[in-house]
Amino acid sequence: MVKEEGRKLIAQNKAARHNFFIEEVYEAGLVLTGTEVKSLRAGRASLVDGFAMVQDGELWLSGVHIPEYTQGTWTNHTPRRDRKLLLHKKEISKLYGLTKQGGLTLIPLSLYFKDGKAKIELALAKGKKSHDKRADLMEKQANREITRELSRRTSGKSERN
Repeated sequence: MVKEEGRKLIAQNKAARHNFFIEEVYEAGLVLTGTEVKSLRAGRASLVDGFAMVQDGELWLSGVHIPEYTQGTWTNHTPRRDRKLLLHKKEISKLYGLTKQGGLTLIPLSLYFKDGKAKIELALAKGKKSHDKRADLMEKQANREITRELSRRTSGKSERN
């Protein structure tokens, strides 16, 4: 059997960077069943409602939707079950302290295969207020207009073209 190499993206939480300030990013392994892995290999998952929490010294991922495997039988998994995340004990205790401190939460940014193993990118994040989101959107729009104007000037086109 050929060993997989590299990184294959399965799902991304694009809204996370819009709704949260990202403080730190961690990579964690996932404890999955066979049908979950097959469903992920088919490229099916949703991180939209996902979050992570520390319970009894272990890190758990909740709200992530991995649909049932279509060729699965009675051994199929439940799509929204809690899944255990694999991190070092030190990292888990650090995350527990930071999330209990208040204002911070753990959210999944992306789900991918790295060298054949399922990994999730978790972010320690703080929620944005609506005025922060508006400011970010205005900044993105201004940057887009600046780059558009610069590219127009360097290509030598006039305003009427």
